Amino acid sequence: MLDATTRSGGTATATPPATATELALPVPAPVGLASRCTRVLLSPWSRFSLLLALLAGAASIVLLFEPQRLLSDGWPPQLGGVAAAAVFAVAYGLCTVAFVPRPLLNLAAGALFGSQLGLASALGGTVLGAGIAFGLGRVLGQDALRPLLRGRWLKAADGQLSRHGFRSMLAARLFPGVPFWAANYCAAVSRMGYVPFLVATALGSIPNTAAYVVAGARASAPTSPAFLIAMAAIALPGLAGAVVAWRKRHHLRAR
Repeated sequence: MLDATTRSGGTATATPPATATELALPVPAPVGLASRCTRVLLSPWSRFSLLLALLAGAASIVLLFEPQRLLSDGWPPQLGGVAAAAVFAVAYGLCTVAFVPRPLLNLAAGALFGSQLGLASALGGTVLGAGIAFGLGRVLGQDALRPLLRGRWLKAADGQLSRHGFRSMLAARLFPGVPFWAANYCAAVSRMGYVPFLVATALGSIPNTAAYVVAGARASAPTSPAFLIAMAAIALPGLAGAVVAWRKRHHLRAR
């Protein structure tokens, strides 16, 4: 083929043929089966499915072993004192992850170990269970659930926990009404920090936990002043939380 110089009367020059290297197109490297499987397993919804499977398995184990029998059968006799309270705290934390109600566990702590040791064990189990649930929700559920926060109430709750995490979680623990497990996983899906979550949980859980532990420790004397004060400490925050929730509900509707 002649170039433009030849057509205009100039010297003819031939275009050199393209080499094999120039004609070769880049070929993408093949994606191996192991890489594809890894991407699928680490995808947000795969991790969320794993979280659901773990929680369902934990709940099934709790239903099978019936930890509430501790209230009637007592703690194993070979364990006692601080060691028994430590083991109970670990079991307490795992049970809260499996949706066992904390009031039942707090009553058991008081009945088994008394007011002081029972309170320490219950608070330790509370923080442990909250930390486990928060970690599971953050690692396995946050990426899948955050894109679903589209409703007005969901966005408001997420913004409150993300911007004012410590204050919001402290209020949620002080005023009963929000289930313990729900607060854990809502905080995990938000952008709340891990340390503020644990500190707010520890401080905010003290009054309610102490009331239930004392009630469990003094359940054999239901007319004693300690038992009556504990029952009042259980009822009053619940009533206050209901009033606050009702007022907030009307405020959101007005907006």
